[in-house]
Amino acid sequence: MPIETSADRHKGDLSDLGGKGLFMKEIDKALATGQIDAAVHAMKDVPGDVPLPKGLVFAAYLRREDVRDAVVFPEGSKHTSIAELPPGARIGTSAVRRKAQLLRRRPDLNIQRYRGNVVPRITRLDEEREMDALVLARGGLVELGMDHRISQVLTTDEMCPAIGAGVVGVQCRKGDEGIVELLQMIDHAETRTHILAERTMLHALQGHCNSPIAGHCHTTEDGQLSLIGMVFSRDGDTFAYAHEWDTTDHASELGAFVAASLTRKNARSIIAGTRLH
Repeated sequence: MPIETSADRHKGDLSDLGGKGLFMKEIDKALATGQIDAAVHAMKDVPGDVPLPKGLVFAAYLRREDVRDAVVFPEGSKHTSIAELPPGARIGTSAVRRKAQLLRRRPDLNIQRYRGNVVPRITRLDEEREMDALVLARGGLVELGMDHRISQVLTTDEMCPAIGAGVVGVQCRKGDEGIVELLQMIDHAETRTHILAERTMLHALQGHCNSPIAGHCHTTEDGQLSLIGMVFSRDGDTFAYAHEWDTTDHASELGAFVAASLTRKNARSIIAGTRLH
């Protein structure tokens, strides 16, 4: 059953309402009180500074989809990549993570918050011409059948994804053994391992919805876990980076180690600074 939360109804910046955690809070309440038996979440929207309510568990993580971001230009634009854009070009995005990374590479660009559903955003891009390009999740564009609008796909080196990007988690009450067992049948073990590493890092950093934190875990060809963690100031000027490897049975230890490495590089102060904006 669909649940419309206060965050769904809010048309402004979600940080005004306390961030993306508001989605979780109202749905968690419905789950805890028995109004629903399971909840589906995009893991990139699950904050790291709010513990899961007692008695609830993520019983399944679906196989991770494409985590890359894509660039969309207005119809008829002569540009095909961000590198071609002139200084001062306006790029719209809904994520501070993208803003920070774009400014890190191109401080001469004008990055603006551009919220809303994907289709209306692209329609505005074409009709109003208030932006020179949009940066959106490639997976979302493909799902909507709008992959023909993609001019450039950014590699994870060019744009490190959000923690939990491309992953759907299914939550239920820990005591509902039948539902837990049912959901475990669709759990993807490798994705669970990657999410454990990423979210251990996020939790240790106490990342909130306004934190420009990026992170991505994957399994290398030789079977090792690779975890990249990045923390930015909003303008991209201040930056902390860490990249470590470990075995697949040490996902949480890897996440904690990368978080500790970032903390030594002043990540906590950078995150605290974003709370002031």
